Amino acid sequence: MNLQRLEGFYWVAKQQGYARAARAFPYPITQPGVHQQVRRLEDELGVKLFERVGKDKVVLTPRGQLLFDGFAPFYEQLRVLEARVKGGQVGGTLKVGAGGHLLRHLMPEWLRRLQARRPDISVSLTELPHADLSLLRRGEADLLVDWVPEVPTDVEVREVARSEAWIVAPAHGPHASKGRLSLPALAHVPFIGYHADRQLKALQLAALEAHGVTPREVFSADSSDTILGFVAAGLGFSLVPALTPAGPKAPAVVAQKLERPQARFPIYAIWRKATGPHPLVEAALECAPTP
Repeated sequence: MNLQRLEGFYWVAKQQGYARAARAFPYPITQPGVHQQVRRLEDELGVKLFERVGKDKVVLTPRGQLLFDGFAPFYEQLRVLEARVKGGQVGGTLKVGAGGHLLRHLMPEWLRRLQARRPDISVSLTELPHADLSLLRRGEADLLVDWVPEVPTDVEVREVARSEAWIVAPAHGPHASKGRLSLPALAHVPFIGYHADRQLKALQLAALEAHGVTPREVFSADSSDTILGFVAAGLGFSLVPALTPAGPKAPAVVAQKLERPQARFPIYAIWRKATGPHPLVEAALECAPTP
């Protein structure tokens, strides 16, 4: 069906007359021009869309009503869409990938602000074991939230949080003497490392090496929450990142910030460089937290 003919049909149905429809059109058109649009649409469909009930009044036939009910919302939405495009406000689905720890402890409040400000934007979240920049390059993600050791030239970043390393050990037993933890004292205790996230695993090992500790790794896990569960069960100790000054919290676990040297690293919002701004990414960045 020709969109121009459907437009004439819409205005005749709304105004219940050809002369009134011509006056209501968003651009100049004659009454015969409107009549011709409707007649051609009826010829195309092979059905009668209007019946005359007065000298200058027409109403929809049952089949015309069926067509109007389906087309009117689409046509009316076109004007709303035009205004949004001209105004620069674009809704849609924002594809975000982030580590599980960040999805649980950083993203909820961020997304709450975004939803309150831009209800026209929906967010598709994917939990990632590490910052996979190839997802941005292939267009499978619009925004990644994570730490990266180096920032490539084809992406842009903004720091949205800072994460610090914390020693975590079972609250029971000799590991937490007088509420204090010591990495050298934990050297003989089994170590629980990250499994899938190679970047976090490298950070763990670098921090231990800086303190002269060679870990005896016995267990590995894919998330900080799982590692804390292993620690609480008394299976060993670990280093985990935390975004808050209070550090990680879990029953039966003692946590202590790693000092001298500190293990601190930035968490970035990461997006692909493009020739023009990405309206959904820009909307998300407007609501992003600051370190």
